[in-house]
Amino acid sequence: MRARWLIALTATAASTSACAVLGARPSQPDPQQSAVARAQTTHELPATPHPPPTVSGPGADTPERAVRRFANAYINWTADNIGQDMRRLASASIGQARSALELAAAQTAGDYELKRGGIANTGAVEAVAPLRAIRNQYIVVTRESTTATADAAYQGLRPAWHVAIATVAQVAGRGWVLSGWQPES
Repeated sequence: MRARWLIALTATAASTSACAVLGARPSQPDPQQSAVARAQTTHELPATPHPPPTVSGPGADTPERAVRRFANAYINWTADNIGQDMRRLASASIGQARSALELAAAQTAGDYELKRGGIANTGAVEAVAPLRAIRNQYIVVTRESTTATADAAYQGLRPAWHVAIATVAQVAGRGWVLSGWQPES
Protein backbone atom coordinates (compact mmCIF):
# COMPACT_ATOMS: atom_id res chain seq x y z
CA MET A 1 0.00 0.00 0.00
CA ARG A 2 2.88 2.33 0.86
CA ALA A 3 4.50 1.64 -2.52
CA ARG A 4 1.32 2.77 -4.36
CA TRP A 5 1.24 5.97 -2.36
CA LEU A 6 4.90 6.71 -3.22
CA ILE A 7 4.29 5.99 -6.92
CA ALA A 8 1.28 8.34 -6.99
CA LEU A 9 3.21 11.09 -5.19
CA THR A 10 6.19 10.73 -7.57
CA ALA A 11 3.94 10.82 -10.66
CA THR A 12 2.19 13.97 -9.41
CA ALA A 13 5.50 15.69 -8.68
CA ALA A 14 6.91 14.73 -12.09
CA SER A 15 3.83 16.04 -13.88
CA THR A 16 3.95 19.36 -12.01
CA SER A 17 7.67 19.85 -12.58
CA ALA A 18 7.38 18.96 -16.28
CA CYS A 19 4.73 21.68 -16.67
CA ALA A 20 6.99 24.16 -14.89
CA VAL A 21 9.99 23.28 -17.02
CA LEU A 22 8.10 23.55 -20.28
CA GLY A 23 6.30 26.74 -19.17
CA ALA A 24 2.90 25.10 -19.45
CA ARG A 25 0.16 25.26 -16.91
CA PRO A 26 -1.72 22.26 -15.64
CA SER A 27 -5.13 22.12 -17.30
CA GLN A 28 -7.96 23.79 -15.42
CA PRO A 29 -10.93 21.63 -14.53
CA ASP A 30 -13.95 22.05 -16.74
CA PRO A 31 -16.52 24.01 -14.68
CA GLN A 32 -19.33 21.94 -16.21
CA GLN A 33 -17.67 18.70 -15.12
CA SER A 34 -17.03 20.19 -11.67
CA ALA A 35 -20.72 21.00 -11.31
CA VAL A 36 -21.65 17.48 -12.37
CA ALA A 37 -19.11 15.95 -9.97
CA ARG A 38 -20.40 18.13 -7.14
CA ALA A 39 -23.99 17.17 -7.97
CA GLN A 40 -23.11 13.49 -7.94
CA THR A 41 -21.54 13.72 -4.48
CA THR A 42 -24.02 16.13 -2.85
CA HIS A 43 -27.15 15.14 -4.82
CA GLU A 44 -27.81 18.83 -5.45
CA LEU A 45 -27.33 20.99 -8.50
CA PRO A 46 -25.82 24.43 -7.94
CA ALA A 47 -28.34 27.18 -8.53
CA THR A 48 -27.80 30.64 -9.88
CA PRO A 49 -28.20 33.36 -7.26
CA HIS A 50 -31.66 34.90 -7.03
CA PRO A 51 -31.96 38.52 -8.11
CA PRO A 52 -32.73 40.98 -5.32
CA PRO A 53 -36.44 41.05 -4.42
CA THR A 54 -38.58 43.65 -6.13
CA VAL A 55 -41.75 45.20 -4.81
CA SER A 56 -44.23 47.62 -6.26
CA GLY A 57 -44.83 50.86 -4.47
CA PRO A 58 -42.93 52.24 -1.54
CA GLY A 59 -42.26 50.23 1.59
CA ALA A 60 -42.70 51.66 5.06
CA ASP A 61 -40.14 53.67 7.00
CA THR A 62 -40.42 51.35 10.05
CA PRO A 63 -41.14 47.64 10.45
CA GLU A 64 -44.21 48.36 12.60
CA ARG A 65 -45.72 50.64 9.94
CA ALA A 66 -45.15 47.97 7.29
CA VAL A 67 -46.98 45.41 9.45
CA ARG A 68 -49.89 47.74 10.25
CA ARG A 69 -50.30 48.84 6.63
CA PHE A 70 -50.27 45.26 5.39
CA ALA A 71 -52.62 43.90 8.09
CA ASN A 72 -55.11 46.72 7.58
CA ALA A 73 -55.29 46.05 3.84
CA TYR A 74 -55.39 42.27 4.40
CA ILE A 75 -58.43 42.28 6.72
CA ASN A 76 -60.61 44.85 4.92
CA TRP A 77 -62.12 43.49 1.72
CA THR A 78 -65.33 42.75 -0.15
CA ALA A 79 -66.20 39.86 -2.43
CA ASP A 80 -65.91 42.21 -5.40
CA ASN A 81 -62.35 43.34 -4.65
CA ILE A 82 -60.65 40.56 -2.67
CA GLY A 83 -58.79 39.08 -5.66
CA GLN A 84 -57.46 42.47 -6.71
CA ASP A 85 -56.56 43.35 -3.10
CA MET A 86 -54.60 40.11 -2.64
CA ARG A 87 -52.72 40.67 -5.94
CA ARG A 88 -51.84 44.21 -4.87
CA LEU A 89 -50.61 42.99 -1.47
CA ALA A 90 -48.60 40.23 -3.18
CA SER A 91 -46.82 42.70 -5.45
CA ALA A 92 -45.90 44.83 -2.42
CA SER A 93 -44.51 41.79 -0.51
CA ILE A 94 -41.63 39.36 -0.91
CA GLY A 95 -40.88 35.75 -0.03
CA GLN A 96 -43.47 33.57 1.69
CA ALA A 97 -45.92 36.45 2.04
CA ARG A 98 -45.90 37.04 -1.72
CA SER A 99 -46.40 33.33 -2.46
CA ALA A 100 -49.28 33.02 0.02
CA LEU A 101 -51.01 36.12 -1.33
CA GLU A 102 -50.63 35.07 -4.96
CA LEU A 103 -52.28 31.78 -4.04
CA ALA A 104 -55.05 33.58 -2.14
CA ALA A 105 -55.63 35.89 -5.10
CA ALA A 106 -55.96 32.94 -7.46
CA GLN A 107 -58.33 31.08 -5.14
CA THR A 108 -60.61 34.02 -4.39
CA ALA A 109 -60.75 35.55 -7.87
CA GLY A 110 -63.22 32.97 -9.10
CA ASP A 111 -64.90 32.08 -5.81
CA TYR A 112 -68.57 31.93 -6.71
CA GLU A 113 -69.74 31.59 -3.10
CA LEU A 114 -67.99 34.77 -1.98
CA LYS A 115 -69.58 36.80 -4.75
CA ARG A 116 -73.00 35.17 -4.57
CA GLY A 117 -73.16 35.79 -0.82
CA GLY A 118 -71.87 39.35 -1.01
CA ILE A 119 -69.37 38.49 1.72
CA ALA A 120 -67.16 41.22 3.15
CA ASN A 121 -64.71 41.53 6.01
CA THR A 122 -63.92 44.66 7.98
CA GLY A 123 -61.66 45.15 10.93
CA ALA A 124 -59.05 47.09 12.78
CA VAL A 125 -55.49 46.36 13.77
CA GLU A 126 -55.63 46.48 17.57
CA ALA A 127 -51.97 45.72 18.39
CA VAL A 128 -48.59 45.11 16.78
CA ALA A 129 -45.72 43.99 19.01
CA PRO A 130 -42.26 42.63 18.20
CA LEU A 131 -41.53 39.02 19.07
CA ARG A 132 -38.62 39.22 21.47
CA ALA A 133 -37.05 35.91 20.51
CA ILE A 134 -37.09 36.36 16.72
CA ARG A 135 -35.72 39.40 14.94
CA ASN A 136 -38.05 41.12 12.44
CA GLN A 137 -41.14 39.15 13.50
CA TYR A 138 -44.24 40.75 14.99
CA ILE A 139 -47.42 39.58 16.63
CA VAL A 140 -50.48 41.19 15.05
CA VAL A 141 -53.85 41.29 16.81
CA THR A 142 -56.92 42.27 14.81
CA ARG A 143 -60.62 42.49 15.56
CA GLU A 144 -62.68 41.57 12.52
CA SER A 145 -66.29 41.28 11.48
CA THR A 146 -67.55 39.26 8.50
CA THR A 147 -70.86 40.16 6.88
CA ALA A 148 -72.89 39.07 3.87
CA THR A 149 -75.62 40.79 1.90
CA ALA A 150 -77.18 37.60 0.51
CA ASP A 151 -76.29 34.88 3.03
CA ALA A 152 -78.21 34.57 6.30
CA ALA A 153 -75.43 32.44 7.83
CA TYR A 154 -73.44 35.59 8.60
CA GLN A 155 -76.27 37.51 10.29
CA GLY A 156 -75.65 38.21 13.93
CA LEU A 157 -72.00 37.15 13.92
CA ARG A 158 -70.03 39.03 16.52
CA PRO A 159 -66.65 40.52 15.76
CA ALA A 160 -63.80 38.08 16.36
CA TRP A 161 -60.21 38.47 17.52
CA HIS A 162 -57.47 37.14 15.28
CA VAL A 163 -53.73 36.73 15.74
CA ALA A 164 -51.06 36.51 13.05
CA ILE A 165 -47.28 36.44 12.94
CA ALA A 166 -45.77 38.91 10.46
CA THR A 167 -42.18 38.86 9.27
CA VAL A 168 -40.63 41.95 7.70
CA ALA A 169 -37.55 42.59 5.60
CA GLN A 170 -35.83 45.74 4.49
CA VAL A 171 -35.61 46.09 0.71
CA ALA A 172 -32.91 48.44 -0.57
CA GLY A 173 -34.40 51.66 -1.87
CA ARG A 174 -37.94 50.69 -0.81
CA GLY A 175 -38.01 50.42 2.96
CA TRP A 176 -39.69 47.74 5.07
CA VAL A 177 -42.05 45.20 3.48
CA LEU A 178 -43.76 41.98 4.53
CA SER A 179 -41.84 38.80 3.82
CA GLY A 180 -43.98 36.42 5.85
CA TRP A 181 -47.61 36.26 6.99
CA GLN A 182 -48.88 33.45 9.16
CA PRO A 183 -52.44 33.67 10.52
CA GLU A 184 -52.69 31.81 13.84
CA SER A 185 -56.42 32.16 14.47
